[in-house]
Amino acid sequence: MSKRYTITAALPYTNGPIHIGHLAGVYVPADIYARYLRLTGNDVAFMCGSDEHGVPITIKAKKEGVTPQDIVDKYHAIIKKSFEDFGITFDNYSRTSAKIHHDTAQEFFKTLYNKGEFIEEVTEQLYDEEANQFLADRFVTGTCPKCGNEEAYGDQCENCGTSLNATDLIIPKSAITGNTPTLKQTKHWFLPLDKHEDFLKEWILKGHKKDWKPNVYGQVKSWIDDGLRPRAVTRDLDWGIPVPVEGADGKVLYVWFDAPIGYISATKEWAEREGKDWEPYWKDENTKLVHFIGKDNIVFHCIIFPSMLKAEGSYILPDNVPANEFLNLEGNKLSTSKNWAVWLPDYLEDFPGQQDVLRYALTANAPETKDNDFTWKDFQARNNNELVAIFGNFINRVVVLTRKYYEGVVPEPSKLRDIDEKTLAALRAYPEVISSSIERYRFREASQELMNLARLGNKYLADEEPWKVIKEDEARTKTIMYIALQIAGALAILSEPFLPFTSKKLKEILAMETPEMAGGYISDRFIKGVSWKNLKDRISLDNFIKPGHCIEEPQLLFTKIEDKDIQAQLDKLETSKKANEAANKVAEPQKEEITFDDFTKLDLRVGTIIEAEKMPKAKKLLVLKVDTGIDTRTIVSGIAESFTAEEVIGKRVTVLVNLAPRKLRGVESEGMILMTESPEGKLVFVNPDANQDVANGLQIS
Repeated sequence: MSKRYTITAALPYTNGPIHIGHLAGVYVPADIYARYLRLTGNDVAFMCGSDEHGVPITIKAKKEGVTPQDIVDKYHAIIKKSFEDFGITFDNYSRTSAKIHHDTAQEFFKTLYNKGEFIEEVTEQLYDEEANQFLADRFVTGTCPKCGNEEAYGDQCENCGTSLNATDLIIPKSAITGNTPTLKQTKHWFLPLDKHEDFLKEWILKGHKKDWKPNVYGQVKSWIDDGLRPRAVTRDLDWGIPVPVEGADGKVLYVWFDAPIGYISATKEWAEREGKDWEPYWKDENTKLVHFIGKDNIVFHCIIFPSMLKAEGSYILPDNVPANEFLNLEGNKLSTSKNWAVWLPDYLEDFPGQQDVLRYALTANAPETKDNDFTWKDFQARNNNELVAIFGNFINRVVVLTRKYYEGVVPEPSKLRDIDEKTLAALRAYPEVISSSIERYRFREASQELMNLARLGNKYLADEEPWKVIKEDEARTKTIMYIALQIAGALAILSEPFLPFTSKKLKEILAMETPEMAGGYISDRFIKGVSWKNLKDRISLDNFIKPGHCIEEPQLLFTKIEDKDIQAQLDKLETSKKANEAANKVAEPQKEEITFDDFTKLDLRVGTIIEAEKMPKAKKLLVLKVDTGIDTRTIVSGIAESFTAEEVIGKRVTVLVNLAPRKLRGVESEGMILMTESPEGKLVFVNPDANQDVANGLQIS
């Protein structure tokens, strides 16, 4: 029986592109779920949009010297196109700067205001005297009172995930001027979460929410057990949705009040465009509301937003909030500010046509129960060892053999053997097995069951060896290929939520109806009407991929990813790492004082390197012959990681000539070449080349 679902995916901030952490945590699992529900005949409204308010956007605008509107327009376009190119099937991707959202959020606020659901209070807030501005949220940083992280924001600590108020921070600092802020009185409206504590206990702790993920249920229970307090829903800012009541000049709705309402306004926008009624998707108790988010948004979606919905009185509450943990990158936490990320637009450019590879890698390694680590080597292995070697290999063998033996025409099977019956029985089980995993939000498990189906096909072919049997039993070969084609057809249907581009390509190869054909004329040469819902029943000898049906020419579903492609990505990250180290590099403190007499003991001369060779079995050392003007001497220098022997020959250098000789790996070094480091950490010569008139041997004083 068809059901109605409203699925939401966390609204991304429009202060930068989407990266793999966003995809793994929210958008890939949400898309798998939405695609699956549509395939099984349900009524789905899959909503998202750009979160265009909030302090991170204003901070970025200040840094770039543009307006916040410039920032959100730029990144809304980038994000929207990236999602489309990656195959995320939102029914509507809206934006919170849209008029329909401003109207919806203000109407929601006024409804609660008129019902007396807010507390109006004058409180002391952090204020930057130099900037003449209150410091809301990310305009202030400081030490987290929970975990001691010294880079916590005024709304949240990204280290421990604790939701904060700016005044909670220890040693706060203005993100605008770097000054220590003062306290100044201001008026705001608060949602009294303590008033809703009994409702939340009943709904979550005593209700039926123990089927929520342990990380979600545990975090919510901890918040409730600690006791809830009123939460401000307005801010002193000049960017956002104006508070729609008298006496609120210069104040806007707190982004975490207005952002989740964006799900509602996006649904309204979609319904208006499609000629639908939006209210059943938010106000009918038979609708199932599911929020896909990252773990840093749990409190907002499980405590604050439900309290808002309950206070308003006419909305349904979320059935589930399957939040994922965080995805790290190559052993380090993803960081947008440090460019330690894999950006979706860059991936789409570097790996054209390989959206499904990233979808699969992120799903197979999804941070569903704990933080997981994305590595480029694992990405390569998932593609080469699973998608290419298992899934792609099976399909290629089936299609190539069918074209070779029967010119692409599906053969007529003969009597089934026990192995055939067992294989078909196992095949019939997969739709329900994969469905069960998806419906329990175990997408990683579901993706591996899909791969197990491909393994079933490979094992069947390997065991039955049609390439050998064809020489002595043509009738048996026809049966083998017929069974293998049924597995290929099932893979085309069941892979769609996980590998939509691959599914479409495979359906084209097998001459099956694709979603793009829906609603139009479909030639009789295409297999029609096979869906996830009826797949189990149609996996039989009579009515799935029938004898006489003709399949198309083979084409590779996946291609091997080479080491050089992976190294290019690792090199990108290494560049980011070095840039971060250079940006954060602090000059060494001054050494202890010396006297002028100490300095005069140093004999510094201009010299020229006339010979150079690599020290055998030494990574860092070059053996140099240097003309110092007073002699030619050997100097062993640890510069081999920055320079080759060839490129230093002829270099004019500064030499400390009266350094006591010292043996290094059996070679006596008679001095030292003066070097320093560039901001990027590369060694450079303290070089007299700027003045070519300086002769070798000239003493530097």
